[in-house]
Amino acid sequence: FSPQVDSANAGRVLASDAAVFLKKSGLTDLVLGKIWDLADTDGKGILSKQEFFVALRLVACAQNGLDVSLSSLNLPVPPPRFTDTNSPLLLSGTASSDIPWAVKLEDKAKYDAIFDSLNPVNGLLSGDKVKPVLLNSKLPVDILGRVWELSDIDRDGMLDRDEFAVAMFLVYCALEKEPVPMSLPAALVPPSKRKPVSVPGTMPLIPSSTSTKESHQSLPPVGILAAKTPLTQ
Repeated sequence: FSPQVDSANAGRVLASDAAVFLKKSGLTDLVLGKIWDLADTDGKGILSKQEFFVALRLVACAQNGLDVSLSSLNLPVPPPRFTDTNSPLLLSGTASSDIPWAVKLEDKAKYDAIFDSLNPVNGLLSGDKVKPVLLNSKLPVDILGRVWELSDIDRDGMLDRDEFAVAMFLVYCALEKEPVPMSLPAALVPPSKRKPVSVPGTMPLIPSSTSTKESHQSLPPVGILAAKTPLTQ
């Protein structure tokens, strides 16, 4: 165990220590809650070494767009990536600032035109204005919830021009039958949002009820897709 997570060197990890470490993966609280539920098999809030490795493997699955489930554990995936560490294997924010943005210029022009047609206020679109555009794609509600969660990078319940482009990019990927990732890849973070750490700590848009052993698809849809209530943190 790394001293980062096993500070007492006891061969096990407490929920509080693991939570701090796992948050550095850039995954949402919703996904991390599900990973914890699968890894903490006896529900004691403590992970043994073996269970902690299961959690790390599930983080890697989520970061590569695979389902967070025990059946994904045998699939080949690269090692999990965590921010703020010096290991060359892991994705550091400084490197990500040099990666070209995945949204191409010609596509960005199209997305900007849609953005402007939705009457943004102070350069921002509320969830209510974006919702019809997302629903118009006819994609499943759980996928659209994830699109919103990934594209609202600063977690303010609104999308600016760049965040809207990320949402549209993810929608078109999903329409092409490409899986929507569980966390935003570094290449998709708009250059305007890139900081020393590539993905900010995430805040769930809905009250977290991840203690149940259900899949995240069955939880209430994220903020934007809830019945016409305004989006609030």
